[in-house]
Amino acid sequence: MIQHSFMGSICMCHFILLLTIVCTVVVATLGEHNTTDSYWLLRIKSELVDPLRALSNWSPTTHICSWNGLTCAANQTHVVGLNLSGAGISGSISGEFSHLIFLQALDLSSNSLTGSIPSEIGQLQNLRTLLLYSNYLSGNIPKEIGNLSKLQVLRLGDNMLAGELPPSIGNLSELLVLGVANCNLTGSIPVEVGNLRQLVSLDLQVNSLSGLIPEEIQGCGELQNFAASNNMFEGEIPSSVGSLISLRILNLANNTLSGSIPSSLSLLTNLTYLNLLGNNFNGEIPSELNSLGQIQKLDLSRNNLSGSLTLLNTKLQNLETMVLSDNALTGSIPHNFCLRGSKLQQLFLARNKLSGRFPLELLNCSSIQQVDLSDNNFEGVLPSNLDQLQNLTDLVLNNNSFIGSLPPGVGNISNLRSLFLFGNFFTGKIPVEIGRLKRLNTIYLYDNQMCGPIPRELTNCTSLTGIDFFGNHFSGPIPKTIGKLKDLTILHLRQNDLVGPIPPSMGYCKKLQLLALADNKLSGSIPPTFSYLSQIKTITLYNNSFEGPLPASLSLLRNLKIINFSNNKFSGSIFPLTGSNSLTVLDLTNNSFSGSIPSILANSKDLTRLRLANNYLTGTIPSELGHLTELNFLDLSFNNLTGHVPPQLSNCKKIEHLLLNNNRLSGEMSPWLGSLEELGELDLSFNNFHGRAPAELGRCSKLLKLSLHHNNLSGEIPREIGNLTSLNVFNLQSNSFSGLIPPTIQQCTKLYELSLSENFLSGSIPIELGGLTELQVVLDLSRNLFSGEIPSSLGNLMKIERLDLSFNNLQGQVPPSLGQLTSLLVLNLSNNHLHGLIPSTFSGFPLSSFLNNDHLCGPPLALCSGATGKERMQLSNAQVAAIIVAIVLTSTLICLVLFYIMLRMWGNWIKVAVSSEDGGMVEQKTRNGEYWNMNSPELFPSPDRQVSAKTCICNLKIDAETKENTLVR
Repeated sequence: MIQHSFMGSICMCHFILLLTIVCTVVVATLGEHNTTDSYWLLRIKSELVDPLRALSNWSPTTHICSWNGLTCAANQTHVVGLNLSGAGISGSISGEFSHLIFLQALDLSSNSLTGSIPSEIGQLQNLRTLLLYSNYLSGNIPKEIGNLSKLQVLRLGDNMLAGELPPSIGNLSELLVLGVANCNLTGSIPVEVGNLRQLVSLDLQVNSLSGLIPEEIQGCGELQNFAASNNMFEGEIPSSVGSLISLRILNLANNTLSGSIPSSLSLLTNLTYLNLLGNNFNGEIPSELNSLGQIQKLDLSRNNLSGSLTLLNTKLQNLETMVLSDNALTGSIPHNFCLRGSKLQQLFLARNKLSGRFPLELLNCSSIQQVDLSDNNFEGVLPSNLDQLQNLTDLVLNNNSFIGSLPPGVGNISNLRSLFLFGNFFTGKIPVEIGRLKRLNTIYLYDNQMCGPIPRELTNCTSLTGIDFFGNHFSGPIPKTIGKLKDLTILHLRQNDLVGPIPPSMGYCKKLQLLALADNKLSGSIPPTFSYLSQIKTITLYNNSFEGPLPASLSLLRNLKIINFSNNKFSGSIFPLTGSNSLTVLDLTNNSFSGSIPSILANSKDLTRLRLANNYLTGTIPSELGHLTELNFLDLSFNNLTGHVPPQLSNCKKIEHLLLNNNRLSGEMSPWLGSLEELGELDLSFNNFHGRAPAELGRCSKLLKLSLHHNNLSGEIPREIGNLTSLNVFNLQSNSFSGLIPPTIQQCTKLYELSLSENFLSGSIPIELGGLTELQVVLDLSRNLFSGEIPSSLGNLMKIERLDLSFNNLQGQVPPSLGQLTSLLVLNLSNNHLHGLIPSTFSGFPLSSFLNNDHLCGPPLALCSGATGKERMQLSNAQVAAIIVAIVLTSTLICLVLFYIMLRMWGNWIKVAVSSEDGGMVEQKTRNGEYWNMNSPELFPSPDRQVSAKTCICNLKIDAETKENTLVR
């Protein structure tokens, strides 16, 4: 008994000892794992940059389960979750994450991590959630991700990943969410995606994926969200998509999908969002889509859909947004459209081919907020009861053919914010009821035919930010209360019939950025209150009658970019307009500004157009303008500027138009002009330039117009002019050029105006000029020293309207080929040494065209003396016609006289015959086989007269033939 008790005690001790050893081993083992996780996490930390100190408490001195972002198991023995989303960390994802073998959730999203996703990530066999989206990760998606057999959520979007979506994705049989949107992925959707039978969300948006949408997608039977927009998918939507009956969201927008919209989509009865915009779908919209009873948002815009509008009936009670814009839909809106009880809020049908009147059916959609019927063929008047749409916020009807007046009831649509009616045929006045629209933000009525005054009540719409009435017939003054519109940013009243001054209160529209009052009949001066318009960027006042000096306070407008005050009566200095350093356009053409050009304009480094022509500006051209390297249009013409053209302008390499004509500039034309390779128009005419025309101009290969006339330039015309093959206008008139016309000018085949008159050019007129067959406006070589004959090649200039070769030393005859110039309106060959017959086609030109030559003859000059019969017969059409008429009249008169004589003789013969029958003896004889009465007067004319009578008829025939031949000539 004692022995058994002793033995039991020994066994109990052994059991306790063994249990202690096992517990010690287990505890030691568990502690080892805890220590292992902390070791690897500290190594991971060492490779990260932590500017926000999110990892500051990751330390061996603290328990791992208290570290930021970590989640431990219930027994706190190992890490199961790591969440550092939005912690601001950077660096790369370490492959040592693979040692955290118990990890179930890893979230490193919304940081600045770079590098690739390590392939070692595939060793985390317990991982269920992997979130790496919104970083800067690059490289391929490692195929090893397919080893994460327990993974349920994988989101890698908003990175710089490349390559294809690995087929191993299909191994993730428990995956619920796959998101790789907004990366740079290429290739196609792997067919293995069809193995993801638990998948609920597939987001592939904004990549470069291509190919077909695989039929195997039907394997994702639980799919609720399929978003693949903004890729390059092609082909048709597979009919198998219709089997995804759990689908709630289908977004395939902005691809190159084609074919018709499959009617099988109507099987997706749980669908709430369908977006197919921006593809190449064609055909009609399937009427079966009317069975999508749960659909809330439908967008089929920007396709090639045609046919009539068949959507919207009683089954689509949940539809809130329908977008069918940018298709080719035709017909009118159906009568069963938008029945009562509809939840429709947004209807966008813009840019189709719809027609008919404004759809009254819309008035049944009491819930509707936005209507866009723009760019269609709707017509007729707007319904007077438009105010039934009390929830309407945006009415967009622009670019149709609506007529009539704007109904006063529109003022009762109290929620209206945007009213776009431009590009129609609306007439009448703006109803004063418009002033009730306290929420109205934008009213665009431009390009209509509306008239009457701008109602003062409009300024009660104090929420207005944009007014555009361009291109109507509004009259009267701008409302004095315009200053009440404190939020106004756009006021566009151009091209109307407005009169009166600018109201001073306009200066209180302190948010105004664009003010366009051009093309009206406004007058007065700019009010000083304009200095309050601190945000103004564009002011256009051109084509009015504004006058007076500019307020000095305009210099406070520091944000001005575009100023156009041209064609007014402003005077004084332009300095108040130079306060902004942001100017891109300054146009003050046709005013009465005086003083100098402010050099401070050079501070506007983005200035592209500077036009100060037709003023009274004096002084020199500021050299500082050379800092305007963006300048492409400089027009300082018709002023009183003096001095040289500053060489600093050679820095303006983008300049296309350089107009300095009609000033008093002097000096030589500098070679640097040839460095302006973008130059298309150079006009230095009516100045005092001297010296040679630089050969470097030949480098300006884009030059279309070169006008150097009325200067004191001398020397020869540079041969390099032939390099200007685009030249249309070349004018060197009234200079002192000498020498020959360079034969290289034949290369300027696009010339339509060539004027070299009033110089000292000599030699023969080059035959090469005949090759300039585009010459149309003028060829003027007058008042030079040209000699030799007129080249017959000038007869090739069939388009020429003015030809002036006067006041030269030309000799020889006028080439007959010039007579073929049927377009010629003005001809001057006077004051030369020409002789011979003028081509008959020139007879209609005045005498002054041929005076003071040696021996020119022929109409309109005198007939050529000693001319041959043939020469004499070369008469003008008018002269030939007159001669023919005279011959015809004379012949007719002679014939009538002869006919009268014959009648008289016939009467006498009758009398004789009657007398013989009464018993008189008459001896009859024959003469040449004809009987004649010996005792009576001659009954028939003599043979000579008979010939004369026949000749009368023959003459008529000859004259007609002569006339016909003359016309042929």
